[in-house]
Amino acid sequence: MEERKDQWSSKLGFILASAGAAIGLGAIWKFPYVTGMSGGGAFFLIFVAFTLLIGLPMLVSEFIIGRGSGAEAISAYKKLAPDSFWVWVGRLGVLGCFLLLSFYSVVGGWVLVYTGRSVVGKVIGEGANYPELFGSVVGSPGVTLLGLLLFSLINILVISMGVQNGIEKANKYMMPLLFIFFIILVVRALTLDGAMEGVKFFLAPDFSNITGKSLLYALGQSFFSLAVGFSCMVTYSSYLKRDVSLTSSAGSVVGMNIFVSLLAGLAIFPVVFAFGYEPAEGPGLLFIVLPSVFAQMPFGELFLSLFLILFLFATLTSSFSLYEIIVAAFTSNGKRSRKPVTWIAGLVIVLAAIPAALSSSSLAEFTIFEKSIFDATDYLVSNIMLPFGSLLIALFIIHRMDKELVKEEFQLNGSGSIGLYSFWRILMTWVVPITIVIVFLNMLGVI
Repeated sequence: MEERKDQWSSKLGFILASAGAAIGLGAIWKFPYVTGMSGGGAFFLIFVAFTLLIGLPMLVSEFIIGRGSGAEAISAYKKLAPDSFWVWVGRLGVLGCFLLLSFYSVVGGWVLVYTGRSVVGKVIGEGANYPELFGSVVGSPGVTLLGLLLFSLINILVISMGVQNGIEKANKYMMPLLFIFFIILVVRALTLDGAMEGVKFFLAPDFSNITGKSLLYALGQSFFSLAVGFSCMVTYSSYLKRDVSLTSSAGSVVGMNIFVSLLAGLAIFPVVFAFGYEPAEGPGLLFIVLPSVFAQMPFGELFLSLFLILFLFATLTSSFSLYEIIVAAFTSNGKRSRKPVTWIAGLVIVLAAIPAALSSSSLAEFTIFEKSIFDATDYLVSNIMLPFGSLLIALFIIHRMDKELVKEEFQLNGSGSIGLYSFWRILMTWVVPITIVIVFLNMLGVI
């Protein structure tokens, strides 16, 4: 296949960008509170197993489609399956990323506002009411819209600078800093009195707490935490040179994702237990519980600021991949330049995100199937479009894409033996599609 003009400058740049795409709200926000509600250590082990058996094969598949075609999401399916309905897999991915950004950018704005307030010392304070503070952020149209605009502006500036000078360069700074900040927080958390109870909860498996619902939670978390399903990784891998091993790159991304999930647990649960909070606090763990916990620590505002900065980095590196799939789809023919397309796309995304941003304030009374605009969009994207897109990708790679090209991309540069390739095909033929259907039916409440 012909290589693309836009490319990552190195394998490391690609891995950091791909890991950045995967490590976002799911790994740092959702994983800790879902683990807390699902029993701790046993859930973490099951999550790791599912990530290796389900998420990793899917990630390899998107890498193969991307580099095998040398094209972004929509053009990739056109190229590999011309004059067929499979192009709608790419179109579904672009639409899904657009809808996802319409509420993801709102959360990114909240994180940006909290980070700014924390850095100037206006989150932690004597007698502070943290639920009320969170309510004042999400319930204020002005604050929410300002956060949305600033978060979107950062994305637009980075994406407009291109693959190497924008996305790759940003990730090369943000990802190492994310790990450094995380390690600082973990060290501080583990030195607190009573921290070992939190470590025990997180790492000592107690399978008596595992239920069928916990298994499905672990399955969904492992699957959706790798940014697969909307062909973001198809677009990212289309910029990859031919001398890079796809399987080792995918393994590195998965390893980093699991490591970040481990760090998130070790940074949060020891602190929560040390100060007597319940681990099953739910989604409010980040914005309500953690500020109240850090408030009781020496230099609490500093450590809260570090945590929020790394969370902001993770949120941004994920949103870069969502923006890129949209921009790449409209610039692939070479007739449109990146910068104006990025600014137009950013403006449209901001306009589309306004209803979700106001769903806790001015539009609080407006509901769709008894859900707020924010929650309804989240449900449509996460529970319907993402698993459906993932199933289509799994079917495409096995039943439609040229088998010789798939095998060549899988094994290029000593990526994997015949045995490993055969094992991957078995997983993608049977285990992954069946698992996706189970998750999909669970998301819909059928099982």
